[in-house]
Amino acid sequence: MRNRSCLSIVLAAGLGTRMKSDLPKVMHEIGGLPLVGHVVKALQSAGSERISVVTGPDMPALEKLVYELAPSARCYVQTDRLGTAHAALAARPALDFPADDVLILFGDTPLVTAETVGRVRKALADGADLVVLGFETRRPFGYGRLLTENGRLVAIREEKDATEEERKVTFCNSGIMGFGGAQALALLEAIGNSNAKGEYYLTDAVEIANAKGLKVVAVSGTEIETQGINTRAQLASCEADFQARKRRAALETGCTLLAPATVYFSHDTVLAPDVTVEQNVVFGPGVKVAKGARIRAFSHLEGAQVGENCVIGPYARLRPGAVLGAESRVGNFVEVKNATFGTGAKANHLSYIGDASVGSKSNIGAGTITCNYDGYLKHRTEIGAGSFVGSNSTLVAPVRLGNGAFVAAGSVITDDVSRDSMAFGRARQTVKDGKAKQLRDRLQAAKDSKS
Repeated sequence: MRNRSCLSIVLAAGLGTRMKSDLPKVMHEIGGLPLVGHVVKALQSAGSERISVVTGPDMPALEKLVYELAPSARCYVQTDRLGTAHAALAARPALDFPADDVLILFGDTPLVTAETVGRVRKALADGADLVVLGFETRRPFGYGRLLTENGRLVAIREEKDATEEERKVTFCNSGIMGFGGAQALALLEAIGNSNAKGEYYLTDAVEIANAKGLKVVAVSGTEIETQGINTRAQLASCEADFQARKRRAALETGCTLLAPATVYFSHDTVLAPDVTVEQNVVFGPGVKVAKGARIRAFSHLEGAQVGENCVIGPYARLRPGAVLGAESRVGNFVEVKNATFGTGAKANHLSYIGDASVGSKSNIGAGTITCNYDGYLKHRTEIGAGSFVGSNSTLVAPVRLGNGAFVAAGSVITDDVSRDSMAFGRARQTVKDGKAKQLRDRLQAAKDSKS
């Protein structure tokens, strides 16, 4: 929609009573991102340069979240909940400076896409004064029906008010609407509350616009992307639809998912072509995986970058700040946090590497840990390129191993190790002949005395 300005109003004041939660409804998450965050992202991608979010009273956490997602957004409070049109008018200061397109959406429809928002905007650009997004469904019960004549939307009829013939209509209201900027405020202000609940409903704008001789049309989205969320069950169902969408996208971009239904994505997971993901892998927020990498079964990744042709897992955990260079390996039961691996570096078994850098082609033996926390502060461990750390070693940070350093198995390293040096940090082995039998005999006698 080049050269057309856009103001979007997101209605997010609902308490979510049926969620049975103290958290505002739109702050519950799909794919690791709050519901309202998905809507804001779609609007940004659709070119909406002005976003206003209508919140309820005493929702500082929601306002904080909105400003984190979109620093230029504005929040407005709907003090009394008197219907959807009343909620939209809570953003009156924004409407006093209308854009070419004014969109009104709900904060609990996280699967709406930028492409669908774009269809609403295109209809406005083509001359419509009011656009309603609808969807076809085989189960229309409970939805408002979109009644059209000769390509014109003439009314939105709620289930309880519909005739038998109107109830056969399967084209239903999503609740998402677009107004031509020149008409938006006047149409919203014309909506009255002469109904049983005494509330102001956005849907009344359709008949008001028609009475004014304005052009009113409906465009189509899908039932899945326009679904709203009011209960935990609906939240779970929406999560399943979101995951199915992400899995399809991964497959379509050239990734291999060995068991797609067992792979869980976050809203911002990025997989390059030719990535292979095995069974039961979870991607938390902030993960990027480069081409040719293989994520093996039962691994969990969050806030991590995986380089080309890396192998992760099985049963590996990458925590925030893990950055793995090309062809590096993080194997079974290895945890990496806030650490970088150079090209070809390896930690194949049973290790914790935190607050560290591991140089290229270094090898970390099984059971090695970097002791990064002293109870008060975090410290870093630096392991130079081509180093070898033997199994069951403990590197007490801050400590540095030079390039080509060698740490003997079972060592506790507290001092720096210079380039190409070997470090031993363990007690000398002592063997006492016959001592094991003496100990067993003494313990057995003690046990027998108590029986």
